[in-house]
Amino acid sequence: MAERSTAAVDVADNGGDEPPAADAAKATADGVDTQNGRAADGPMPEKDGERRKAAPAAAPELHSGHKLARRYRLEECVTRLDGFSSWRAMDEKLRRAVGVHLLPADHPRARAVLAAARSSALLGDPRFVHVLDAVEENDLVYVVHEWLPDATELTAILAAGPLEAHEAYQLVTQVSQAMAAAHREGLAHLRLTPSAILRTSTGQYRIRGLAVNAALRGITSDTPQRADTEAIGALLYAALTQRWPYEEDAYGLTGLPKGVGLIPPDQVRAGVHRGLGELAMRALANDGATASRQEPPCTTPEELAKAVAAMPRIRPPEPAFTAPPEYQHTTYQQGSYGRPQTHPGAPGGHTMPVIVPPPPLQSRTGRVLKWGVAALLIAALGLGSWQLADTLLERVKGDKGGASNSQSTKTKEDEKPKESKPLHLSGASVFGKEPIKPEDAGKAIDGDPGTGWVTKVFYGYEGKFGNLDDYDDGSGIVVDLGSVQEVTGIEVEMRGAGHKVEIRAAAPEITTPHGISDFSQEFVKLGTAGKKLQATHDTAIKTRFVLVHITALPADSGDGYRGGINEIKVLGTAE
Repeated sequence: MAERSTAAVDVADNGGDEPPAADAAKATADGVDTQNGRAADGPMPEKDGERRKAAPAAAPELHSGHKLARRYRLEECVTRLDGFSSWRAMDEKLRRAVGVHLLPADHPRARAVLAAARSSALLGDPRFVHVLDAVEENDLVYVVHEWLPDATELTAILAAGPLEAHEAYQLVTQVSQAMAAAHREGLAHLRLTPSAILRTSTGQYRIRGLAVNAALRGITSDTPQRADTEAIGALLYAALTQRWPYEEDAYGLTGLPKGVGLIPPDQVRAGVHRGLGELAMRALANDGATASRQEPPCTTPEELAKAVAAMPRIRPPEPAFTAPPEYQHTTYQQGSYGRPQTHPGAPGGHTMPVIVPPPPLQSRTGRVLKWGVAALLIAALGLGSWQLADTLLERVKGDKGGASNSQSTKTKEDEKPKESKPLHLSGASVFGKEPIKPEDAGKAIDGDPGTGWVTKVFYGYEGKFGNLDDYDDGSGIVVDLGSVQEVTGIEVEMRGAGHKVEIRAAAPEITTPHGISDFSQEFVKLGTAGKKLQATHDTAIKTRFVLVHITALPADSGDGYRGGINEIKVLGTAE
């Protein structure tokens, strides 16, 4: 497929030169790069792209409360610029917040915006903020997109300080992989700024404005892959140093000193991760900026994603350990037991009187009493021993006469092992910190191999759930037997061959398992499974919960990985 940029569709006739500095400064309030009322702080350097100046067009005169398509109610105008405006709106049909870009139908960029929005909507990649609608109606063109109220712009995150190494690694990994997938479909962004990157409450990064942001501004590029790769490098550079890698200040970040050129991140800020710093320089390579490096520059998001994958994985920081309070000695250990104690509120160091314990029984009556008690105890012990011995002798005599009868009552049938048969399954749930499609868990035990629980699509890392922290322990299905049973076998039909899977059982005393540590009994060792997985045990395992634990998924169509479980059957010796 030939490389193309949908942002350039139908804008060849816009004409015009690069906008003057005043126009560029005005773009900082562009609502396209705005979430929750915040605007970008500066224009992105457009080295590989060209911004075409729009012909004058009156922005639609709309107000809060105006309704589009009898569905989208405009609530707050985020910004109004260059003939178009951006709004926060309410989708009254689905009762959710959405974002809306509005411009007149006769705007020079209207056709390009519609084409870019519709192309972006076809991608359907969850790593991008989705375009929900693109409509021309009543002399208006509007684009409706997702609104993420729980997400935070990278601009706001960097305002608080640079990212630690693991978070910067997650940023460049997710953004480079997402843009590589977009370019494989012929889509470019051309406006990857810190305000175009959102981090959700679960720590995932999402990209907004794919193709649409550039179309609204009339930005085109002859090398869209190179432009997006350099933009990702700038994001990584800013995440590591809290500085913008150009001389101009932008997006609330201070630029580099004038006249020194592009310098490595570790020369800007101490303690920068060396591998990530070199990666940022490779993505930002221009005019020999990486001449001193051994690695070649990255010129496409695909090359950058592969370079990130080749790096050793950066682990998240260990949680801070809080030292326990210093051990406080008691008054006895301090050697003050029995000494006069000073009352805290007493003036002049007034001391509290010491209570002296009563003396032991030292009188004649006391000695007689002690000897009497001792004699009674000795007599009681002797009487108890005699009665115990007499009882044991009688029991031995009775056992001699009935031993032969008790032995004859045993039969071979009593020694036969119980037969294994399918156990009743009370329920099923999805295992993991962030359960995948929990509503489909019951399909894995419904007795129908044609239905099943199927995961989402993950990218990279040989199917290890995208290497995301939420899936460090993998995923799978937990089967509830209803009560503690004796399990002797299991039969699992997977969605396909190639899963890395193990089967574990919870300890009998576990009533609500949460993590992998609760499943301490190993039933099937970790390995690569085929379409069907069957195992039996000579010795029954007592448990209530059985976990089919998947640690890596098989390859799916394209570059993704996906797996699942069609049916689970547990065998045991229940009556």
